[in-house]
Amino acid sequence: MRPKKIILCVDDNEQELSVLSFTLSTNGYRVLSARNGQEAIEAFSSYAVDLVLSDFSMPQMNGGQLVGRLKEIASHVPMVLLGDPQAINGEGYAADAVLSKKNCSPAEMLERVKIMSARKRGPRKGAQRHLPSFELAAAS
Repeated sequence: MRPKKIILCVDDNEQELSVLSFTLSTNGYRVLSARNGQEAIEAFSSYAVDLVLSDFSMPQMNGGQLVGRLKEIASHVPMVLLGDPQAINGEGYAADAVLSKKNCSPAEMLERVKIMSARKRGPRKGAQRHLPSFELAAAS
């Protein structure tokens, strides 16, 4: 059995966070919830997160700022901002995707999560790794 993908969901609205968490967990994902940027950074640093879904409009640290900080920690992890694309404008530049909260159905969101969380880290299985000559010399 494959291990479940870990999705970090960040939203200051408890009701929206619980709906998002429920939707993801009933579709086979392991969900970590955070109510603000600081909680998200702590959870992100403690677990091997496969994807981050963050609301853009939050007090103290908005989603764009959060994504920027998390990308400094692990730039390979896909990150999605949820909110009004007009309001996000240039502040979501570090995010891998922006989804409209109003116009995105749960099915569309789940499809985006599935695609983005499936991104492979490192070389594909069976692919031969070509080492530079200085690494070959050190290995022998």
